[in-house]
Amino acid sequence: MDGIITLNKPTGITSAKALYRVRSITGERKSGHAGTLDPAASGVLVLCLGKATKLVESIMNQPKVYRATARFDVTSESFDSDRPLTAVEVSVIPTIEAVRAGCADFEGVIEQIPPQISAIKVGGMPAYKRKASEGPLVLAARPVTVYWLHIHALAWPTMDFEMCCGRGTYVRSLIRDLGLRLGTGGCLTSLTRSRVGPFTVENSWSLESLREAAGPSEYMLYLEAARTALAPGCIVIPPRPRSCG
Repeated sequence: MDGIITLNKPTGITSAKALYRVRSITGERKSGHAGTLDPAASGVLVLCLGKATKLVESIMNQPKVYRATARFDVTSESFDSDRPLTAVEVSVIPTIEAVRAGCADFEGVIEQIPPQISAIKVGGMPAYKRKASEGPLVLAARPVTVYWLHIHALAWPTMDFEMCCGRGTYVRSLIRDLGLRLGTGGCLTSLTRSRVGPFTVENSWSLESLREAAGPSEYMLYLEAARTALAPGCIVIPPRPRSCG
């Protein structure tokens, strides 16, 4: 069984567990996912089966679109709401103009330090598995690309926004850094990945719909079609939303 399944991963499970559940549906053991989503995040998780596992790198290089909400009056150890929230005293509430200007500064190729609680490998081990007794972890900044960042709504202390970014970009880190720029806290409170390259959440399958499907011909993008969709030069940056924000 060689091809791609675009899964709409639900919240509450890891990307690995979502893959295992799909394996039980398809019966295909040789499979992998292209880009991890945290348990609290939902949306597009591209699963590659059989010979299509060779396409994982190509898929991970595709631009991704996220819809997220953030709070700027709190923070947490992980910079998301999976960990206990800590209130942050904000002396001056930033204006919409200041937030827009801050967001604009994070567009383009930027240097970003990944969160310490993340899946990034340090010495071959995911950073989140590091023991506190091992001392503080210092992660190096690395270049990432933010193609655009669009504010949908801002009502202190919450911002609803959408962003298109390249490989290795952490939404949590962007919120952290934007908060530092604004003199506030910064914490991700919800996240949905709505697009990975040509694969969209609107055309994704839920675990329930996969179980109810008639068979692979219904939910599978077979290998040759997948190769065509991911051919060199087929990388297209989705347009910035037109709505005012």
